[in-house]
Amino acid sequence: MDKTIKIFVSKVNGAEDIPLPQYMTEGASGMDLAANVAENIYLEPGEFKVIPCGIKLEIPMGFEAQIRPRSGLAAKYGVTVLNSPGTIDSDYRGELKVILINHGKEKFEIRRGDRIAQLVICKVEKAEVVQISDLSETIRGEGGFGHTGI
Repeated sequence: MDKTIKIFVSKVNGAEDIPLPQYMTEGASGMDLAANVAENIYLEPGEFKVIPCGIKLEIPMGFEAQIRPRSGLAAKYGVTVLNSPGTIDSDYRGELKVILINHGKEKFEIRRGDRIAQLVICKVEKAEVVQISDLSETIRGEGGFGHTGI
């Protein structure tokens, strides 16, 4: 059974040469997103910038797109997505943009068309919020942030 959903994409003016999101291998979970920059951008160590991708999406209701880092950029240069994962809601129709941060020690260059992040499509369940006075007990209880040790 084919479980493929359709994501409609339109390019913003001036991004005609920017590749559409695409899976780079058959087993890939994420599609690569490319930078839609007019000129090279540099990220200094510790600096972050919003990088446009040149596309707009129409995502079906009940789904979201997540913006995730590319592991190669993180491992080789210390560059990652600042709000990882970024969420693109199904009703958003603006240009996709990625917040990249340079945690590395060297200046990082972003060129037009560079693959800068991944786009992963995920199913989203809606929840009903119900206020009650007391929650059920568990063994963990209120333990959090490292309560089980290092």
